[in-house]
Amino acid sequence: MPAIQEYNNFGIELENKLKLRTSPIALKMLKKESEIPEHAFRPKRDKGIHIAQCQAFAMSRRDGMTVAMLKEDHWCMAPLVAYGFVDEPKEPEVRRFFGFPTFKRNEYLGILTAPLKKATFEPDLVLVYSDVAQQRTMLMPLHFFGEEPPVNSHFFPPSCAYTVIPVFNKKQLFVAPPDIGEDMRTIGAKEEIITSIPAEMLEDIVKGLQTPIFEGADFMHSPMIQMADFEQPDLYKQMFTKWGLYDEDK
Repeated sequence: MPAIQEYNNFGIELENKLKLRTSPIALKMLKKESEIPEHAFRPKRDKGIHIAQCQAFAMSRRDGMTVAMLKEDHWCMAPLVAYGFVDEPKEPEVRRFFGFPTFKRNEYLGILTAPLKKATFEPDLVLVYSDVAQQRTMLMPLHFFGEEPPVNSHFFPPSCAYTVIPVFNKKQLFVAPPDIGEDMRTIGAKEEIITSIPAEMLEDIVKGLQTPIFEGADFMHSPMIQMADFEQPDLYKQMFTKWGLYDEDK
């Protein structure tokens, strides 16, 4: 398991290499109050306010804040149920809003988030908000090195549940768009998509981006013109030479 400083470096690497608009989020599920850093913002205790979990994510990735969300801090139904802080409603008229993955009741006390580059704790998982081109660049090394991991996805609410519980429990990558509640409450960029990464996989992703085949490659800004005989990456040139596929004048 990497040390906290290594996780901080992973956050810096991802942010710089992918040119992310906001910081990757370190996320930890809390079992006891002593795990909360002293500098963490607690909405109810510190400001007498309540916020949604997606707003806490935004505060961490945009404003660089460490945020601890316990039961009393929440102002949205879904994460309260998803993280096991309250019982799932039984009323027939509201059952259709639930059915998403959840932790066991009272398994965790709260949820802690911070920008990965300056988190003071070891995360359980990391959330990366990006556009699709940045996401593709981030995940592409996993296709070329080692066994390609499964990537799960879900395109319906609540994203605060689907990007946390399955990733935590199954240690698999998960992709989801921010749901409509997050879009309304955090004024997120319309092109954003969330990639949720188990902490155990983060090192492989960062190291993959540092390999020669990806170092300096700009997969996020492809030419917007279809042209013949386009400029090839170095790997293409090596292989085309080996295959004898270049014209004599090349």
